[in-house]
Amino acid sequence: MEWLNAVRDWIVNFCNTFAHDVYRNFIAEGRYWMLIDGLKITIIISICAILMGIVFGSIVTLLRRSRFRIPRAIGYVYVDIIRGTPMVTQLLITYFVIFGSVHIDPVLVAIVAFGINSGAYVSEIIRAGILSIDKGQTEAGRSLGLSKSMTMTHIVLPQAVKNILPTLCNEFVVLIKETAVVGYLAIPDLTKAGDTIRSRTFDFDMPLVAVAIIYYIIIKFLTLAISALERRLRKSDLR
Repeated sequence: MEWLNAVRDWIVNFCNTFAHDVYRNFIAEGRYWMLIDGLKITIIISICAILMGIVFGSIVTLLRRSRFRIPRAIGYVYVDIIRGTPMVTQLLITYFVIFGSVHIDPVLVAIVAFGINSGAYVSEIIRAGILSIDKGQTEAGRSLGLSKSMTMTHIVLPQAVKNILPTLCNEFVVLIKETAVVGYLAIPDLTKAGDTIRSRTFDFDMPLVAVAIIYYIIIKFLTLAISALERRLRKSDLR
């Protein structure tokens, strides 16, 4: 019976300590609002950046498929530089170099930086999706009298979208995790909010673990949604 009482006392002490830590880190002074506001900023940056990345990626894809050498070179250099340098470095260059002499909202700077970064990867995703379509589809369209642009728009792209969409969703998942570095610009995103709570409570465990759990839940939800989308697309291919 002594060991049973010891276990019970340990459980009671653990629950009391856990409840006290939860109150001190998240309830006191309404600190949970920091996490909520930080999550909003993370989502805003991620959504705006991926939309900007889709636009940039589409333009770069057109440049790289151009008949002319200069546009192809521009597209290649853009992708090569972006993919060959760290995201943190790109973020700092965008803020301190490109917009260094202009007073601008750091959130907007982060959106631009991540949008430009995402554009390079999106362009590769779109290009790979187009190349995955058999050349016979293009030849069939041209043989029917369609122009090159009409063949691409009406025949190739509708088929390529099925290959592009799941990978594009995965790029969005990666982008959400990468936004954790915007704290370098003192943007109070989700990660920065957890770090701020940690600096106030001097608790190095619970705030950062809570942030990691929130990220995990978001990513897990999106991953399940992407898996469902891929299954739906596979079913449509079998019909």
